[in-house]
Amino acid sequence: MRKDFLPFTRPQVTEEDIACVSAVLRSGWITNGPANSGFEQEVAKLSNSKHAVALASATGAMHILLESMNIGSGDEVILPSMTWVSMVNMVELVGATPVFAEIDRETMLVTPESIAAVITERTRLIVPVHFAGVPVDIDGIRAVAGNIPVVEDAAHAIGTYYKGRHIGSDNSAIYSFHAIKNITCGEGGMFVTNDSELEKLMRRWKFHGISMDAFDRENRGRSPQAEVVEPGFKYNLTDICAALGLNQLKRLDAINARRTELAMLYREAFKNIPEIRPLGDPSGYDFKSAWHLFVVRVDTPKIDRDTFMAELKKLNIGTGLHFRCAHLQKFYREKYGYVPGVLPNTEYNSDRICSLPLFPDMTPDDVNDVIGAIKNVLAR
Repeated sequence: MRKDFLPFTRPQVTEEDIACVSAVLRSGWITNGPANSGFEQEVAKLSNSKHAVALASATGAMHILLESMNIGSGDEVILPSMTWVSMVNMVELVGATPVFAEIDRETMLVTPESIAAVITERTRLIVPVHFAGVPVDIDGIRAVAGNIPVVEDAAHAIGTYYKGRHIGSDNSAIYSFHAIKNITCGEGGMFVTNDSELEKLMRRWKFHGISMDAFDRENRGRSPQAEVVEPGFKYNLTDICAALGLNQLKRLDAINARRTELAMLYREAFKNIPEIRPLGDPSGYDFKSAWHLFVVRVDTPKIDRDTFMAELKKLNIGTGLHFRCAHLQKFYREKYGYVPGVLPNTEYNSDRICSLPLFPDMTPDDVNDVIGAIKNVLAR
């Protein structure tokens, strides 16, 4: 057994990251300022987008996206149930109805066909999720969407490529920079888009409904003419957080290359452990995964997933759970009457998945420790 505990993830924060944050603290401008502007520009460049709007969280971006699109009572938003509850909750909070599309059993991705099956005349928005760093078939989804807007949930997908294009290219997308993500601000999110009007609305909604950000790129300060156009929220990112994200963005390729290397070691090992099944790759399009998570299914009558995770913890191996399906969580089950069996692929995975340790400071020996612990648990 390992002497020290191996968490399922750990953010990589370097001395250079710390120095960049320290420089902001010494600058006298620690909230929405030049680091935000620089971070937005670099993420827009990466995603080949005209605009990027930095926010305090991806959840905040989801909230004001719905407000900017005037989505509310009587409207439907399509998304998978196999996702973190952020967007589901935001849809509910603005008075709209979440409509859950089924996922592919092996890839855990929504498909054009599963989305087409639940589109109605009330559908106002489609939010496919790029899960664990692997992209959905976004071209296929946009084709079945027709004139219905599609905004990609790219919380797992900074550094993910689809048909040679970075996620978010030619479309709108939301990234997350939470502490467990491939690069982090501690907390933070980014909305990217080519829609100039939507970008203006997002900026207005994120800062009290004022028509100008606190940081004006030209005046390097607040515009004296700024005024409330309509009541808004306070979702701006601090420069302290933006400086950390901006510096980490420089290492994104190296971080993701390391994650890929570790993931391939896992994949090779699991060829000989049939009780533990990694996710399958989507077919029909080229992609490059960011390997945000290494998700496996505990698929054996010997042991259930929760016991498996608990036994690994006893052996100093941490795991995560991404995610329990949203439609069977208490609120949504009771409000909409969902019962087990309505989304069989989603529920199959929800009952079996766990995320194994995967972060750039891990070593091949750490992977071997995880595999050894898994074999130990299964043998017992």
